[in-house]
Amino acid sequence: MPRRRQVRTNRHMPGSGSDGTEDSDSSAEREQTNSSESDGNMPKRQRLTRASTRLSQSSQDAPDLKRAADHDESPPLTPTGNAPSSESELDISSPNASHDESQAKDQANRDSDKDLSHRPKRRRCHETYNFNMKCPTPGCNSLGHLTGKHERHFAVSGCPLYHNLSADECKVKAVSREKQEEEVKAQEENHSRHATRHQTPTSKQSKYKEQVAEIRKGRNSGLPKEQKEKHMEHRQTHGNTREPLLENITSEYDLELFRKAQARASEDLEKLRIQGQITEGSNMIKTILFGRYELDTWYHSPYPEEYARLGRLYVCEFCLKYMKSQTILRRHMAKCVWKHPPGDEVYRKGAISVFEVDGKKNKIYCQNLCLLAKLFLDHKTLYYDVEPFLFYVMTEADNTGCHLVGYFSKEKNSFLNYNVSCILTMPQYMRQGFGKMLIDFSYLLSKVEEKVGSPERPLSDLGLISYRSYWKEVLLRYMYNFQGKEISIKEISQETAVNPVDIVSTLQSLQMLKYWKGKHLVLKRQDLIDEWKAKEIKRGNSNKTIDPSSLKWTPPKGT
Repeated sequence: MPRRRQVRTNRHMPGSGSDGTEDSDSSAEREQTNSSESDGNMPKRQRLTRASTRLSQSSQDAPDLKRAADHDESPPLTPTGNAPSSESELDISSPNASHDESQAKDQANRDSDKDLSHRPKRRRCHETYNFNMKCPTPGCNSLGHLTGKHERHFAVSGCPLYHNLSADECKVKAVSREKQEEEVKAQEENHSRHATRHQTPTSKQSKYKEQVAEIRKGRNSGLPKEQKEKHMEHRQTHGNTREPLLENITSEYDLELFRKAQARASEDLEKLRIQGQITEGSNMIKTILFGRYELDTWYHSPYPEEYARLGRLYVCEFCLKYMKSQTILRRHMAKCVWKHPPGDEVYRKGAISVFEVDGKKNKIYCQNLCLLAKLFLDHKTLYYDVEPFLFYVMTEADNTGCHLVGYFSKEKNSFLNYNVSCILTMPQYMRQGFGKMLIDFSYLLSKVEEKVGSPERPLSDLGLISYRSYWKEVLLRYMYNFQGKEISIKEISQETAVNPVDIVSTLQSLQMLKYWKGKHLVLKRQDLIDEWKAKEIKRGNSNKTIDPSSLKWTPPKGT
C-alpha cells in the first residue's frame, strides 16, 4: 500500500517521469483508493471551467497524447491559447483513472453547465479582447450597461456614467420597462382582433391621453435659477465627456420616452456587436481633425482598432495619413512634402482643380481616401480593393496647398456604363455647389468618351437629392434652349450624356411626361422653365460651374 500511494503521488506531479503504470493487487483496493481520492478532489474539480473539463475528458480518450504532455516541461495551454493562470485550470488526472473518477468528472461537468446555463454565450475569439477594451468615458470602469441587461460595455452609447446614471439604476429602469411592456402586451391581447380600423378610443385610452396632456403643460415653464446654475456647473466640469443634465428641461413623460429610445438604440448596437457586424470601438470615432476643420463623423469606418478606439482622429489633409495625436500630426506636417493629391491634374479653372488618381499606382492614398469617405457615407462598401478604380479628386487651392473638396470614383472598365461608383463632398464644402460640379464633371467625361453614363446604385440620401436636382437643371436648360417642335428622349440623352431611364424618371417627377392616344408625350411646362431661368439670373455668374474648355484629358486606354 505505501508503494502504491507513492506512485500515484508522482503521477500527479507535473513534469514527473512516471510512465503512468501501477501495481494492481486487487480491483477492490484500487476502487477504494480512487473513491477516497475522488472525494478529496471534488471541491477542486468543481472549480474547473467548462473548457478545462472538456480538455480532461479528451485526455482520457487519448492516453498516448496525455503521456507525451506529462513529459513536456512547458506548462499546458488553456483552450483560449493562453497559459493557465492558476493550478485549477490544469488537468491533473491520470490516463488510467478509474471508472468512478470519470463519473466524478462528469458530475462536475454537469454542475458547471448548470452554473453557466444562465450566462449568455460569447464567441471565444472575443473573450480576451473584450476585457482588454475600455469605455472611452473618463473615469468609467466599463461595468454595467445602459440597457441593464449586460455586465460590461465598450462604447459611449452603452455607458451608464456618460448618461449620468449608475449600473444599478440602469437595472432598475430595465425592470420597470419590462413591466410596462408586459402590460402593453396584455392590453393588446385583450383587445378584439376584429376591431374596426377607425375605432374610437376607449375610456381608458382617453383618460391616459388627458393625463399625458396634463403632465406636458409645465414643460415650457423654464428652469429655475438654481437648476440653471447646476446645469452650467455640470457642463463646465465634464464638458462633452458627459451627457447634459436632462432633468426638468421637459416633462417626465417625454424624458422617459427619450430614455426608452436611448436604451433601445443601445440594445440594437449591442446586438450588432455580438453578431460581429460591428466591432468594439468601431463606433468610437466621433470627430476628426482635418486641416483647419474639426469634423463630426456620421457613420462607422473600419479604421484599425488602435485608432478607432481613440474617439478623435488626426488626418493630414494632403496625403490623408491618419494619426493618433496632434503632436504626431504636427511633426508629420513639418516634413510632409505633399501639397496636392498624387496623379495627373486634368482640370484647372481658377482655384478649382481636379486630379485623376489611379487606384493601382497610388494604392495607399486611395485606401485612405475611401476610409475617410466612409465616415460620411452609409452605403459605401469599398475600402481596400481600389485597383480597378480611377479617383477624380477635386481641390481648392490657396497659398498653403490644394485642399480636398470632394471626389468621385469610377470603374476603369464598367460593363453597365456607370460613370460614378462613389461620390462625396466633404462636409465643410457642402451646400456650396461643389456637389453639382462633381456630378457635372463626371458627365463631361462621359461626353468626351462618347458614352451615356449613370451613377451606380444605391445612392445615399444626399447623393440622390443632388442627382435629382442636377437632372432637373439639365432638362430645364435643354428645354429652354430647344427651338424645335418635336423632342426625343434619345436626343436629350445623346446631348447631355444622361441615361434615358434617369431622364424619364425626372420628367415624371416634374409632371412633364404624359400618355395620350397610345403615345408618350413630353410637355414643355413654361412655368417651370421660367422659374428656373429666374433663379439662374439671380444666381449670376457663379464660379461653381465646370468649363469644358479647361479639361485636359483623354480617355484611358485599357488597363
